[in-house]
Amino acid sequence: MSQTFKGGIHPDDKKDLTSHKPIELLPAPEKVILPMSMHIGAPCQPQVAVGDHVFMGQVIASSPAAVSAPIHATVSGTVSFIGPMDHPGGGKMNSIVIENDFKDELDSSVMPIDYSSMTADEMNEAIKNAGIVGHGGAAFPTHIKISSAFGKVDTVIINGAECEPYLTSDHRLLLERPGEIIGGIQILLRILGLNNAVIGIEANKADAFEGIKALLPADGSIKLVPMATKYPQGAEKQLIKTLTGREVPSGKLPADAGCAVFNVDTAGAVYRLFSQGMPMLRRIVTVSGPDIALPKNLEVRIGTPIKDLISFCGGFNEPPTKLIMGGPMMGVALYTDEAPIIKGTNGILAFAEDSPLHISDPVCIRCGKCVEHCPMQLVPTYIYQTYTAGRMDECLKYSPLDCIECGACSYICPGKVPLTQGIRAAKQKILSANRK
Repeated sequence: MSQTFKGGIHPDDKKDLTSHKPIELLPAPEKVILPMSMHIGAPCQPQVAVGDHVFMGQVIASSPAAVSAPIHATVSGTVSFIGPMDHPGGGKMNSIVIENDFKDELDSSVMPIDYSSMTADEMNEAIKNAGIVGHGGAAFPTHIKISSAFGKVDTVIINGAECEPYLTSDHRLLLERPGEIIGGIQILLRILGLNNAVIGIEANKADAFEGIKALLPADGSIKLVPMATKYPQGAEKQLIKTLTGREVPSGKLPADAGCAVFNVDTAGAVYRLFSQGMPMLRRIVTVSGPDIALPKNLEVRIGTPIKDLISFCGGFNEPPTKLIMGGPMMGVALYTDEAPIIKGTNGILAFAEDSPLHISDPVCIRCGKCVEHCPMQLVPTYIYQTYTAGRMDECLKYSPLDCIECGACSYICPGKVPLTQGIRAAKQKILSANRK
C-alpha cells in the first residue's frame, strides 16, 4: 500500500501531456543570459569582463558569502554584456551574457574527480565549487544542506514525488537516467557517513519502479518506497512524515528530524560532478500546458532564453494569458519570455484562459475545506481573516510562518478566497517586523 500524509488535495495532474515524452536535447542558443542570483543566498559578483573569452564550465561569477553558489559558463564563447537583464523571478538582475561560439570548449577544470581518498569536507567543497543547488525548485545551495546535516541526520531522503501538475522532468529522469540518481545517492551517503537512504516516488510513476529497483544495492542501503499520488507530497515536511513517520518541529529544518532531503536530479548532479567533473550547467525542463503546441521534456543549458524552449515546442496555440515558471500551484508568473532558464527552473507552462482566473468578490462560506486539506494542519481561513483585518497579534496565534505556501487551500476553496496570497503577505509582514 502506498504511503502518504494527512491532508492534501488531488488536482488533475495533466501529466499525460509529457509523461511519455523522452527527454530531448535543445540545441544550445546563440547566447546565454546568466543572472547573478539563481539560488537562495547572496548574489554572485562577475569574475569576468566584457570581451573575455570563456570556456564551458569555467567559473564566471562567485560570492564570498557562506550561503551562495558560484555560476559557470554554460557555453564557450565571448562575454558580450554585463548588466541588468530580465529575470524570471521578476524585474531586472545583473547578468552576464555570453555569445556562443558553438565549440563547447571545456574549461581545464572539468575532469572526473577521484574521491576515493577525499574527506567528506573535501567532497562537499567540490560540490560547492560546482555551483550545485537543489533541483526541486527552491535552489538552496546543496553544500549548505550537506554541511548542516553533518552529525545530525541518519537518513537521506530522495524526493521523486514531483507532485505539481504538468511537471514530468523528474519522472523522465527516473525512467531514462536511473544510474545517475543511484550513483549520486551513493556519493551523498559516503559524504554524510550514512548507510540509509529512501527514494520516495509517487504511484503515478510506477513505470519507473522496475528500473530503480534493478539498481538498488544488495546491502539494502537504498530503499524504494511507493507513495500515494497526492499534492503536496513532495514538500519536505510531508515527504519526511510519509517516509519516516517523523515530524519536523515548527520553525525547524529537516535535519532536526534526522533527515537530509535531496531532489532526484540533485543526486544526478552530484554524480555528474564526480564522474565527469561537470558543474551545474543544465536543467531538464518540462514545457507544457494547454497553450503549448507540442509539449516536451527538454535538456536545456542554463541561461537559455525561455522563448527558445517555447519555439522548439511549436510555439503557442494562441496568445497566452499566463506563462508560469514551475508548476501551476507554486510556480512564478512570468511577465516575459525573454528571461532565461535558471538553476531552479523545472517547468515552463503556458495557459490561454477564456474566463477570469479570479472572481471580484470572494466569500468564505465556512465549509472548512481549507482546514481539512491543509497539509500543515493549519486554519488558513483564520490566518487570512485576521491578517486582512489587521489583527496581527491574533493572526500569530494561528502559526502563519508554518505555512509552506503550497496553494492547496486556495485550490480547494469553493468561495475562491485567495488564501495563499493572503497568508504569504502575512508571513512577509511578520518577517519584516522581526528584521527591524
